Amino acid sequence: MLASIARGIDSISTGIGKAAAWLIIPNILALVYEFVARYVIGSPTNWSYEVTYFLYGSHFLLGAAYTLFIKAHIRIDIFYQRFSPRLQAIIDIIGYLIFFFPAVGLLVYAGAEFTIQSFEMGEKSGLSPWRPYLYPYKAVVLVAIFFLFLQGIAEFIKNLGLAGKRKAI
Repeated sequence: MLASIARGIDSISTGIGKAAAWLIIPNILALVYEFVARYVIGSPTNWSYEVTYFLYGSHFLLGAAYTLFIKAHIRIDIFYQRFSPRLQAIIDIIGYLIFFFPAVGLLVYAGAEFTIQSFEMGEKSGLSPWRPYLYPYKAVVLVAIFFLFLQGIAEFIKNLGLAGKRKAI
């Protein structure tokens, strides 16, 4: 049962990660448009900075859960790779309990608060004359962190399964 939950979360993370990868295309198009408008036509836009800022941030954050799934987040280790898969799983379980879940849980909580406040006050960006609303972007940040939290649960479940196996170390 837990393994099927983990597989379901893995599928969600994979789908979101692959969909988020496509955000790079409109981001590049906006950058190219701004380059041409600014340096060829001599008429820069007032919106491209924030559009590319929001698109790249969304691209980066929505890929975080998928990156955790494929184990591509940066690790600094000296001994970890030399340990057996079971011992690695035990170390990961401890890390998830002590660091990951408290930190990401706090980010979800704070992110929800910031997103709700931004929506309620109609917060707008002050970076350009365009002044777009910020709550949609903050909502994307919140959703991305929530999916990272879910993927952490899936990884925790998989590590529990690995740690429970009695193989020679």
